[in-house]
Amino acid sequence: MNELFYLIILIIISYLIGSTPTSIIVGRITKGIDIREHGSGNAGGTNVFRVLGWKPALFVVVIDVFKGWLPAAIFAPAFYYAQIIPDLGVVQILCGFSAVLGHTYTIFAGFKGGKGVGTLGGMLIALFPTAFPFCLAIAIITIILTGYVSLASILASVSLPIFLFILPPFFGVNPAPLSLMVFSLLIPWFITFTHRSNIQRLRSGEENRFEKAMIFRKK
Repeated sequence: MNELFYLIILIIISYLIGSTPTSIIVGRITKGIDIREHGSGNAGGTNVFRVLGWKPALFVVVIDVFKGWLPAAIFAPAFYYAQIIPDLGVVQILCGFSAVLGHTYTIFAGFKGGKGVGTLGGMLIALFPTAFPFCLAIAIITIILTGYVSLASILASVSLPIFLFILPPFFGVNPAPLSLMVFSLLIPWFITFTHRSNIQRLRSGEENRFEKAMIFRKK
């Protein structure tokens, strides 16, 4: 019973950490604006870059990534080794994804946050350190070629379970536990859900491009 109580407390703490509305705070401090009322309307690093520039955007991305990494990499293992829990991966998923949900549905800003990509990325660094760089490479290549950050996020999430399946034999690492493999299959669904408005704009040709990243584009 005590284990369950402490786990619930840890999940709540993880959610509150994820709920810290970094981009909204930065927008208020630097320009006195609500970032959700400018640019694409999203409270995320990409929109901060569009509206405020690369320095505030870099700060937002680093903090958002850290929000997802901290619960999964530090809180969950500490709880796991202190309590009788059979699967570390389950605890990491519960804590890390609570932070992701906190970012997406922040209690400090009317439950209207970002898409969850940065915070989810921090969580994935903790859970899948071997596969994450390959997913990041997919995202970067997609942004460079198309300029669509939303498409890059979706393709990177779809590639995760694929890399988890094909990388272990080549790198001599142990396959991910079943709990993490199942979770990796759910991630594309979550990213697709949070980007549903972006998908509609992609289909209609109205999605915003990150044109500065399209280094091979003819001018």
